[in-house]
Amino acid sequence: MEPQVGSIIEGKVAGITKFGAFVALEGGQSGLVHISEVANTFVNDVHDFLQEGQPVKVLVLSAERGRINLSIKKALPPSERPAPRGPRPGGGAGFRPAAPHGAAHPKPAPGLGVPAAKQPLPPSGDAAFEDKLKRFLSTSEGKMADLNRGMDGKRGRRRR
Repeated sequence: MEPQVGSIIEGKVAGITKFGAFVALEGGQSGLVHISEVANTFVNDVHDFLQEGQPVKVLVLSAERGRINLSIKKALPPSERPAPRGPRPGGGAGFRPAAPHGAAHPKPAPGLGVPAAKQPLPPSGDAAFEDKLKRFLSTSEGKMADLNRGMDGKRGRRRR
């Protein structure tokens, strides 16, 4: 019988691989703890966190077709889990930190790859999500058209 999804059970580490660890469960079954589910921090080598034969508590993530996916980090009590992090400032393309309430973001300098007619409007508190999405879509379509125009002359020149 497969373990109940969402339940926390005990097992012993049966084997360690570069992608995770196999845990022997009750009833002769075993499940996989993927390397991303071993600890709340970055795991480069599973051997740094686990040893074969070590008893562990695991949370059953899924159990279907004989495969049991487990998590050690989600079996920890909430007090031992780090708080979820939001978006990091400066991370990701196009990230712009929010302006203080009532302040508008500075307008992008004209001529930076976006035609003046397609310059995005400064965000306002009343703009609906759909309006923002339409502006983004039209801006991105314009950028893609410019890129494709520039690439057309470069394709197929070197065939002989």
